[in-house]
Amino acid sequence: METLDHSRATSTGKSATLTRVLLHRVVKTFGATAALRGVEAELRAGELTLIEGPNGSGKSTLLRIIGTILEPTSGHVEYEPLGRDRHRVRPEIGWLSHEALAYGDLSGRDNITLAAQLHGMDATQAWEQARERFELGRFAERALRTNSRGQRQRIALARALVHQPALILLDEPTTGLDRAGVDRLIQQVKLAVERGAIVAVVSHERQLFQELGAAAILLQRGKVVRP
Repeated sequence: METLDHSRATSTGKSATLTRVLLHRVVKTFGATAALRGVEAELRAGELTLIEGPNGSGKSTLLRIIGTILEPTSGHVEYEPLGRDRHRVRPEIGWLSHEALAYGDLSGRDNITLAAQLHGMDATQAWEQARERFELGRFAERALRTNSRGQRQRIALARALVHQPALILLDEPTTGLDRAGVDRLIQQVKLAVERGAIVAVVSHERQLFQELGAAAILLQRGKVVRP
């Protein structure tokens, strides 16, 4: 994975390298099924965007396309100022799914330090910052598979944000979190927006993110509809 020539995460954050993500008539089909139908949307630095809609409306598919996991069937995504090169964009992405997407046989700490090393960071420093930011206790020293659902989600969030990404994609991020965990998540979303990151969230907890001033992309049957 290509790395970019700029400073990585510190306790105060780094400058975001992306200014906008533009989706141009994005279509995604799976066989005869159309998941997305000509989606036009814009995500901006320093803004939170809530992607909402009923089940099966294409929300997670859209997030995966923005996150370069899926390619559009037609149309394209522009990442200003990096263009369309997915290899240049990927180091700038922090991804949190409703699944941990981490190594179950490694400890939470090892999952976080491995991610930090992949981004060219000092592993010890990155761990200490993550431990403090996300209040990671002794559970993070155990194999991830032995942790509770909420503990795994906290570790996954710390891993996703360890490099202070410019583009943060959160798919049902409150799954498994208790009230304190949700509050911690919201605080990190606020901090990311304040430092100029682009943050997009798929969540059924509409009010929670609207209270943060989130803009909305409403999907129905794979199309963007206006509220």
